[in-house]
Amino acid sequence: MNGTEKLRTHFEPWRLWVFYIVVVVVFGYYTFRLFNLQILEGPEFLGQSDENRTRIVSIQTERGIIYDRNGYVLARNVPSYNIVITPAYLPADQGAVQEIYRQLSQLIDIPVNRGVTDETTVKTFKPCDNDLGISQIVYIGDTNAPYEPVRIKCNVDPQIAMIVKERAADWPGVGIEIEPVRDYPTGELTAEVIGFLGPIPASLEQEYRDLGFVPGRDKVGYAGVEASLDDLLRGKNGTRVVEVDVAGKEIRDLEPPVPIQPGYNVRLTIDTRLQSAAKTALLEEIRFWNTYLNTIRSTNGVVIAMNPKTGEILALVSYPTFENNRMARLIPAYYYEQLSRDPNRPLFNHAISAEHPPGSVFKLATAIGALNERVISPEQKILDPGKITITQKFSPNDPGTDREYVCWNEAGHGEVDFLHGVAWSCDVYFYKISGGYKDEVKEGLGIWRLGEYARALGYGAITGIELPGEADGLIPDPDWKRVNVGENWATGDTYIAAMGQGYVLSTVLQVLVSASILANDGKYMQPTLVKEVLDANGNVIRPFEPKLKWDITRDPVISVYDENFYKTGEKKTVEPWVVELTKQGMHMVTMEGGTAYKEFRDMQIPSAGKTGTAEYCDNVAQSKNLCRPGNWPTHSWYVGYAPYDNPEIAVVAFVYNGGEGASVAAPIVRKVMEAYFELKAIDTAAKSGG
Repeated sequence: MNGTEKLRTHFEPWRLWVFYIVVVVVFGYYTFRLFNLQILEGPEFLGQSDENRTRIVSIQTERGIIYDRNGYVLARNVPSYNIVITPAYLPADQGAVQEIYRQLSQLIDIPVNRGVTDETTVKTFKPCDNDLGISQIVYIGDTNAPYEPVRIKCNVDPQIAMIVKERAADWPGVGIEIEPVRDYPTGELTAEVIGFLGPIPASLEQEYRDLGFVPGRDKVGYAGVEASLDDLLRGKNGTRVVEVDVAGKEIRDLEPPVPIQPGYNVRLTIDTRLQSAAKTALLEEIRFWNTYLNTIRSTNGVVIAMNPKTGEILALVSYPTFENNRMARLIPAYYYEQLSRDPNRPLFNHAISAEHPPGSVFKLATAIGALNERVISPEQKILDPGKITITQKFSPNDPGTDREYVCWNEAGHGEVDFLHGVAWSCDVYFYKISGGYKDEVKEGLGIWRLGEYARALGYGAITGIELPGEADGLIPDPDWKRVNVGENWATGDTYIAAMGQGYVLSTVLQVLVSASILANDGKYMQPTLVKEVLDANGNVIRPFEPKLKWDITRDPVISVYDENFYKTGEKKTVEPWVVELTKQGMHMVTMEGGTAYKEFRDMQIPSAGKTGTAEYCDNVAQSKNLCRPGNWPTHSWYVGYAPYDNPEIAVVAFVYNGGEGASVAAPIVRKVMEAYFELKAIDTAAKSGG
């Protein structure tokens, strides 16, 4: 008893206060945490909760259709059928599931069990691109998202797809997914123009995600107009915001769906019929000469046809090319590797991306420059003895060394005036007017002025055609040579540049543009592949409007240099009579005595043109030991237009290592011109009901 009283009398109140304080602290902490979670951080957790229960579903859009100028389909969307299984909808009875697997396996030729499903397999799993069996594929799908269909086999035959649909009641969980894929009815005939699609590159994933596209599903253009016009063709995906349960099953739409915006349809300027004629003409000519010479001399070439008055590209052939339908669903690694290793570079568009010495077709720039700058007069006769000797100097004080320059006609052309200089493609004539020669031509055009006139005809800059990978060519000058070659400009550099040789490089399209400007009386029309842009209902939303880039007879595009070839700041145009006289010389090319007379003498429609045989020594020629001094291999060129008095079509043909332009390239151009006028007659008769 005394002990108890002793304990009671010695109880200390502070202990109770400590207990109270602890209780208050604990309750205060939890009260603060509750306030923090519900009030301060509530919106964030609410967002996370909504994110867990909501899902944004992307609805794939429809890519625009590509037509030729006559409405022929060049690229379209066709259905591809994939067999899918939704794990959550399979029967609960595993025996029934295995029976479904066995029956499906017999139909689609994929084993029920194959491979293992370890952690690495799950992480690297790719639908339709794996070595797993049906059970393993479904297991991975069930692990990741049981209510999401997982692809078992892609691109199955439509008949197999129909069988799976018919057995839907007996095979719960098994279904068909319809995926749009690109189809190219004209295949390799227009592959260099149309191109193909591919998966969204990893480097651009975020950019395309921001635009609403889904990497791994949606595709983008990789080449041709599929790439350059991708922003018009691809459209915009639709979206659905749905509520899902913990297993990922959709419960309901939370917001009204955002519909897809189909891509615009595009009508190109290409005429598929003329494209076929141009490709046939090119291949037949190459095969003829390879057979005739009993050797594989030529392996690639280009043909382009254009309306010089509007800039519409009517045909564009780059050979060799590829079969873009083989890349419609996926890009086969073996096929892409095969194309990449081909020395002829089929994936490379030789029409706009390859740079070659243009040879004598470039003389048109020299011709208008020399005439416009009054280096020579039209009637002035210049002697061509077959060869001349000049003193090659690298500086004014250089004593120099003598060097011979020969004409393609070793006997010479005798007295040559301007028209015959163009018609006969007289090398000595152009040597003298470009670099000067003794008292006969005291001051030649010179490299600076030559460069300006060449640029006025479209050389040295991209044209802006709607194709990726266009090259700009090269118009050299002393500054360029010092920087890139490390030596001074030599006297002979000017002489050979005027021939379209030496350092001069151009694309095939640039050569066509140069002749088209002259054919169109000096007007440079923007080359284009796009005729019209249409919406999904076929309404024209962007009609065709020819675009004038410049007119060399009105727009001051030629810089004037003084006698020391320094820019004066003054500008000059090309006089119309210079253009007209140059056109007359081009017309004489196809007439008696002209370099292309043999090929065009009996053509019913008068035309004009220019031949070119360009020496070259690239890495391919070097590897074949073809670059022998004085006997280099040559490319074959011809560019022309018709009718001469009212041009409707301009055509250029280029054959790599083809030899003489008049013999190889000119026949191709004639065949394309004749095909054009024949098709025109057919269309006219059809419209008139004849």
